[in-house]
Amino acid sequence: MSHAAVKFAKLGIYRLCALGLTVAAKLLFRARVVGRENIPPHGAIVVARHTSYWDVPLVAVALGWRRSVTFVARRTLMDEHWWLKPFIAAFAIPVDRERFRMSDFKRVVRAIEGRRLVAIFPEGSIQQPGKVYPGVVRFAELTGREILPVRFRARRGRFPPRYPLGFPALDLVIGRPFTLRDLEFDL
Repeated sequence: MSHAAVKFAKLGIYRLCALGLTVAAKLLFRARVVGRENIPPHGAIVVARHTSYWDVPLVAVALGWRRSVTFVARRTLMDEHWWLKPFIAAFAIPVDRERFRMSDFKRVVRAIEGRRLVAIFPEGSIQQPGKVYPGVVRFAELTGREILPVRFRARRGRFPPRYPLGFPALDLVIGRPFTLRDLEFDL
């Protein structure tokens, strides 16, 4: 199969998954997307807080099924959750968070420079609240790409949800993109 055919197949699978996740988010969270017009056509570094296992699918839902998102994921997820392996292989850049290598760094930079939406959770895990890795700033500094903030705002209930029946009504909010240079002059 040619490279173009593989790319086309991956995009089709991504879109089907994103549509399925959108239906699930609307049913479980009564999800509404706010600010989709803020998504830059030339790609961006997507940043969201990592507080729940729902964060990855909700970011994909927020950004829509027309544009695929490449997630930066810790490599050990593939070992811990065998069923995630095909999704990580197809739609993520697996990195070794503990021993972040130059090759990991270059793959993320190439994806960002390739005009893609690249999603990074600065905490790196839901297990370490408050600990933030500086990668987003470094990638934005090197590539000059905009940072696109995404957050989940509960209209009713609380997020992350309480299980099994405590799913909140959520707004998936996409903020205005900004650059590091914007921060320098707007403070």
